[in-house]
Amino acid sequence: MDIFIKPVKKAVITGKRAVMLKDIAEVYCQTDKSLNIGETVIFDIPSDSGKKAYLISVVDIIRAVGQKLPNATINNLGEMDTVIEYNPKPVKTNKAFDILKIAFVSVVLFGGAMTAIMSFHSDAQMPAVFQNMYRIFFGVESTKPYIIYIPYSIGLSVGIIVFFNHFAGKYLTQDPTPIEVQMSTYEKESTDSVIDNLNKEKSNAGS
Repeated sequence: MDIFIKPVKKAVITGKRAVMLKDIAEVYCQTDKSLNIGETVIFDIPSDSGKKAYLISVVDIIRAVGQKLPNATINNLGEMDTVIEYNPKPVKTNKAFDILKIAFVSVVLFGGAMTAIMSFHSDAQMPAVFQNMYRIFFGVESTKPYIIYIPYSIGLSVGIIVFFNHFAGKYLTQDPTPIEVQMSTYEKESTDSVIDNLNKEKSNAGS
């Protein structure tokens, strides 16, 4: 009997202590679907444990399923290690606090972006560049060439919106935004780091 499993890299378990196969992996078995393979307990979180991370390897999954179905052939199509993030109780969210955090981060980001743009324009002497462009195209001097300032400002804003692929809560295309890409990369690297640390702890405990 062939069993196909696709473990995820990270799973969040809240409240319950028995981690089942269906909690950390997709399971498919065409031979006999009445076996409830997904209900197989892979790991029991210690009763004295608070919020903590645990590591389950594909070997642990094979061992647990093998004890239940000795004649089964297990095919792994997913991750080799899965991080279990255990929360004893559901995490409560405070909407007022979340709004304050969003407002604070927005102000900081806006201030930082504004300072960066102003510093760039000051270092590059953009006002002088615009004045020279106005003199070249129109043949006269102007200390405030608004005919260049305004299109440049509009183009800068539109360019930022197009680059970040996000405006007024809507996506301009189906592609992920640069921030989403960076957040995804950070999450993957963070999970990999947790896996490495847990593997080291496991190796040290076994030696």
